[in-house]
Amino acid sequence: MAGVTNKGKMRLLDAYFLASGAPSSFYVALVTAAVAPAADINTLGELTEIADGNGYTEGGYQLNRDGTDFDTLTEEDLTDQGIVQVKDVVWTAGGGDIPDSGAGARYAVLTDDNGTVGNREVIAYWDLVSPRTVSDGQTLTLQNLELDLNES
Repeated sequence: MAGVTNKGKMRLLDAYFLASGAPSSFYVALVTAAVAPAADINTLGELTEIADGNGYTEGGYQLNRDGTDFDTLTEEDLTDQGIVQVKDVVWTAGGGDIPDSGAGARYAVLTDDNGTVGNREVIAYWDLVSPRTVSDGQTLTLQNLELDLNES
């Protein structure tokens, strides 16, 4: 399951219609199941990010606002959707497991680039179905993360 938060919807409209509030980059962060992301989540600090270390950095994986990091943009008239897709995001565990300690990653979240990680606004989220731990030397690859805007 994927979703766009209410904060994310507002920020998308703000950036497009008012030409303000667009971050220079985004991040994909990994969070535990302690608090599930939902439409009403506003900041990363409301969730529990996995422990950093061994290949995972607090705040997550940085994405630039460009056609490389957001590699697919589609207008789908048959299903009344607009879709943007994130390039593959990869973490490799080195020197130990990811996360370094505590619960595994259950969700991935897309945030803005606020300098204070806990204050980063959550734009969207994806359910990884079950908590994930990456063993030393292994990789976690998130492929084809999509944001779908559709008419209901």
